[in-house]
Amino acid sequence: MCTKSTLKYPHICNPNYSMKSIQSLNKKIKNCKKCPRLSEYIREVAKNKVRRFIDKPYYGKPLSGFGDINVKLLIVGLAPAAHGGNRTGRMFTGDCSGDWVSKVMHKQGFASIPTSLSANDGLVLYDAYITAVLRCAPPQNKPTRIEMENCFAYLQDELKILKNITVILCLGKIAYDATCKLLKIKPQKFGHNKVFAYNDYTILTSYHPSKQNTQTGRLTWSQWSAVFVKAKKLIQKV
Repeated sequence: MCTKSTLKYPHICNPNYSMKSIQSLNKKIKNCKKCPRLSEYIREVAKNKVRRFIDKPYYGKPLSGFGDINVKLLIVGLAPAAHGGNRTGRMFTGDCSGDWVSKVMHKQGFASIPTSLSANDGLVLYDAYITAVLRCAPPQNKPTRIEMENCFAYLQDELKILKNITVILCLGKIAYDATCKLLKIKPQKFGHNKVFAYNDYTILTSYHPSKQNTQTGRLTWSQWSAVFVKAKKLIQKV
């Protein structure tokens, strides 16, 4: 039975609360058209496909997060890739960054399979939820300040719904800055594999697994793996 204290947290009284809330939020995100530039861009990309995906269908809509709703680890990226998430309909899916994410998460027990190829490939996340600062692929991976502000409410809603989060892994400085804004704290100097503790949350930072970082050696596989080893240890402490 719900008590006066638990009424503040309806997910405790109703096991379906988080699922219904996240489904409602995801529907809202899918239909979002707050940013005309981004809406036009993702539709254009989906219409005029690159040669390597000329025979593949494109999703071409804003993307919601995905994963375990009882999550302890929240992973925040920058935005869907134009020919990755924007094509497949799921973040970090169908591109090189998605390969790095799924492989390391499977190795550390956060994912059911080591690949992320399509939205229907059977990938299931355990104790982890993946989201992003921006829900649409931005041209040249460069969102404007207003576009990031337009999407910020969705990140706020996810944090409210996913009540069990204890660790937030930020992939890149933009994700870190947005997370600090989300938690209403002052950002510190960003760096790879750093840990910052703030009240009920621990922030873990990493360079983004973009081609620009992985192919130049700025982010090596051992450095990337170390982040997820640390994330696993952090959530096990709680």
